[in-house]
Amino acid sequence: MKAIVRTKYGSPDVLELREIDKPVPKDNQVLVKIHSVSVNPLDWHILRGKPFLVRMMGFGFLKPKQQILGADIAGRVETVGRNVVQFKAGDEVFGSGMGGFGEYGCFREDKLVIKPAAITFEQAAAVPIAGITALQGLRDHGQIRARQQVLINGASGGVGTFAVQIAKALGAEVTGVCSGKNLEMVRSIGADHVIDYTKEEFWRNGKKYDLILDNAAYQSIRKPLLALKLTGTYVLIGGSNTSFLQTMILKPLLSRKEGRKIVGFVANINQTDLTYLKELLETGKVIPVIDRKYPLSEVPQAIRYVEEGHTRGKVVIAVC
Repeated sequence: MKAIVRTKYGSPDVLELREIDKPVPKDNQVLVKIHSVSVNPLDWHILRGKPFLVRMMGFGFLKPKQQILGADIAGRVETVGRNVVQFKAGDEVFGSGMGGFGEYGCFREDKLVIKPAAITFEQAAAVPIAGITALQGLRDHGQIRARQQVLINGASGGVGTFAVQIAKALGAEVTGVCSGKNLEMVRSIGADHVIDYTKEEFWRNGKKYDLILDNAAYQSIRKPLLALKLTGTYVLIGGSNTSFLQTMILKPLLSRKEGRKIVGFVANINQTDLTYLKELLETGKVIPVIDRKYPLSEVPQAIRYVEEGHTRGKVVIAVC
């Protein structure tokens, strides 16, 4: 099979298209013929081994253990391990793991679900990490409630486009913050209000929110906290290392001083939440936004584009 392979940490230049052996599934794994795979910030962090903490999380200290990247996939089951009971050959599935930048990959049974018939493989591949991050940020860590005022900063990106739609599905009044060129797109996926960050800083307009989901924290988190109600919650998803440091290390102090809840988290990719997202897809409450599509041979270009940080929704790779 063909796959995009790397043997060392580095830029997308270290990625090579190679012919390699087709993998064999373990007892609890499913071998999937991959139709589409999406690109996530996770891919370029693991590709570069940065921040260094990534290497200490089991990906290899000096040399990468995972040669094939690509976490979010959609495709057709080729065969299953002997302990697999939920899937059979021919099933169309989507889910998450690692090893998606190839024509075939092995993925754990409990990280996959059946793909809704009404959506494409490309749409399905766009869902897992971004969709679950948005869902868990809003529902689990943000404790979102119907009729709350919710602000999504970075509303036009991968996580942001899911967050806008999920927040609406959960009954919130949603404000999306993005650049001017993306305002209409963010409105079209359900935002009640939109703010062009190039013209207005949302923390200066006097509006207060019950929940802020921040996908673009490139300033001190003290600024968005100005727009948070006294009983509100600030959930950090993406941004600068400084913002993450403030959130993860200083959140107890800031929470006491500011009187607000501050949360940073790593998404837990699980079958239960994939099933929840599947149901939202089936009812049309969530429709993945696809920015660009690349062939397998152009994975390096796709990763470079995602790394720039200006995607409108998700970037997907059409494998076959």
